[in-house]
Amino acid sequence: MKKQYLETGKIVGTHGIKGEVRIEPWCDSPQFLSEFTTLYLDDGGKTFIEVKSRPHKNITLAKIKGVDTIEQAERLRGRIVYINRDEIELEEGVNFVQDLIGLEVIDADSGKTYGKITDVLRTGANDVYEITDGSGKKYLAPVIDDVIVRRDIDGGYVLIRPLKGIFDDED
Repeated sequence: MKKQYLETGKIVGTHGIKGEVRIEPWCDSPQFLSEFTTLYLDDGGKTFIEVKSRPHKNITLAKIKGVDTIEQAERLRGRIVYINRDEIELEEGVNFVQDLIGLEVIDADSGKTYGKITDVLRTGANDVYEITDGSGKKYLAPVIDDVIVRRDIDGGYVLIRPLKGIFDDED
């Protein structure tokens, strides 16, 4: 089941004396996170904060409405921030990493289940799925058109045609 509120970063410190916080983004970039004017402090969307933010190097600096002192900002250190899925428009074929984690990885031709996606690694050229089988062994599969046949988030699986060597040359 897709989560409505997605983890997108963590408040890691303060900036200045007027209550700004430093957010370590867990999304594509500090710029992406700075586009939101509402963030949430829980995964149910009950506690929201209004923010004005901007990217700064590899973090996002955010001024939270009602947080005006360094002491108030310091109390938020360590909190996870969330965004509402409904406030994001994804391009065709783009998925949230949180939606991919846990999907079954199945051979498109044989129907064999290789394991589940346990991480998505960002390599620059293309993403790489970390797949963990039932015994805990990990495999890496590039997210390229030659390998990924279909992603069905709602169905809970990804169909692949693995390159030789990914799964110990079993294929």
